[in-house]
Amino acid sequence: MTIPDQSYFPFMSGDETMDLLARQIRQTVLEYVEKSRLQSLVLGISGGIDSALCAALLQPVCEQLHIPLIGRSITIETNKEDEIQRSIAVGRAFCHDFEHLDITGTFLENKKLLVQFDDSHLSKLRQGNMKARMRMMVLFDLAQLHRGMVISTDNYTEFLTGFWTLHGDVGDYAPMQHLWKTEVYNLATFLLREENEAQRAALQSCIDATPVDGLGISQSDCEQLGVPNYFEADKVFAAFFQGDESLRDHVLIQRYFASEYKRQNPMGISRAILMQE
Repeated sequence: MTIPDQSYFPFMSGDETMDLLARQIRQTVLEYVEKSRLQSLVLGISGGIDSALCAALLQPVCEQLHIPLIGRSITIETNKEDEIQRSIAVGRAFCHDFEHLDITGTFLENKKLLVQFDDSHLSKLRQGNMKARMRMMVLFDLAQLHRGMVISTDNYTEFLTGFWTLHGDVGDYAPMQHLWKTEVYNLATFLLREENEAQRAALQSCIDATPVDGLGISQSDCEQLGVPNYFEADKVFAAFFQGDESLRDHVLIQRYFASEYKRQNPMGISRAILMQE
């Protein structure tokens, strides 16, 4: 199991820490891009805080390297207008190459390949997974065309809960995967001070927005996770990993154990087991 060490606690905060964190992320990404001789970074922009923070972090990296940050807002029938407008604002404010694409028609056509849809939660999950995978088809194709890589926008809280679609909303490089959602908000708020007016407005709107995956599964992320907000989720994980066994039956901890296969994807059989008699 993926048990975080004590370096994950307490959650990072404070201006000096956030400044260091931003510089470390940017420098690490820059060095990787240079070493790999990549010619672009590709980012799916949802209108949520995670992709907005990635855009704010990566724009200066791309400008320093003289490569484009390619952003796409890829919406489907269940995306609400406020999400769409936030994603467009972020894309226009931070990306060097940005488009909004609506692929509802393609989704509805592909949906005909699947069977037994109804109004159940399972059907909503299945359709949501299809939407996430369709979006990634577009982003990975762009990355190949422009000799770049797709940026993952997941955070550590989502990582521990398995709150993503396998072979869907997962990219090549995850600059924030070891930041708790609490730290994502802290860092995004800190970065407001370095942005221009349009960038601040776009980023602030995502900080203020209710987190939602836009896949039509629920009204918010926290509704799916069974917690009132992400800050509470982080507190639960912190307490459990620091020894509070009373939380073992909490819905988040149960999700953590049940989603281990996602964090070890693909699950394999070790050579030690294969050699057993």
